[in-house]
Amino acid sequence: MKIAANLGHLWKDLPLDQAIRAAAAAGFEAVETQYPYAHDRAAAVQALADAGIPMLGVNVPPSATGEPGMAAVPGREAEAREGILRAIDWAQALGARHIHVMSGRASGEAAGATFRETLRWACERAAEAKLTLVLEPLNDRDQPGYFLSTLAQAAAIIESVGRPELGLMFDLYHVQVQEGDVLRRFERHLPLIRHVQFAGAPRRSPPDTGELALERVLPMLRDLGWDGWMAAEYGSPGPTDDFLGWLPLYKSL
Repeated sequence: MKIAANLGHLWKDLPLDQAIRAAAAAGFEAVETQYPYAHDRAAAVQALADAGIPMLGVNVPPSATGEPGMAAVPGREAEAREGILRAIDWAQALGARHIHVMSGRASGEAAGATFRETLRWACERAAEAKLTLVLEPLNDRDQPGYFLSTLAQAAAIIESVGRPELGLMFDLYHVQVQEGDVLRRFERHLPLIRHVQFAGAPRRSPPDTGELALERVLPMLRDLGWDGWMAAEYGSPGPTDDFLGWLPLYKSL
């Protein structure tokens, strides 16, 4: 299987360029990051070239006060668009393939309309940059008040926006915590899925722990038709290198 490392969680104590090198040395074949914006961009680009691995994606930056995106927040449209443009700039520099557009904390019809309009605008910019945009429902235990929390909600927005640049990021951890029934939900939404993430549930733990038998579930996703990357996005109870015993097995599946 094609396994990537999410550097927003793994080696998160290191500068981005050092985390890239650590991931490659550990055996990961690709990386992604959440918020590269405070790091040395030239050093990260060089680290990717030296390691010979791709950067898969980045998140839009958080708000100035640390909120998880603003794309669905009425009255914050200008700030949201500025963040999307910044993410596109970084994605192009790093050679990333997709950008996670985060909705932020909001609710109601006005928030939905704001989100769709922002996404239509963002899709036009993404088309120019030859990038994909992804939406990821976040469970409301970890992110209370976050606008986007279910796959059905995300799918309805994607279909309403109706642009080929927009797809779904399927995070097995979030789906299991919020909705369960991950395999049937994956199969139902497969035509919209552009990226997959995983971690042990219910605590975002290493993948060889928790209630999901990921060593069986991930190959089942492939059997359902997924042939893309799967990114490990979990928290280690200690140094990242001490909790990678699962990786050789998963790569061989």
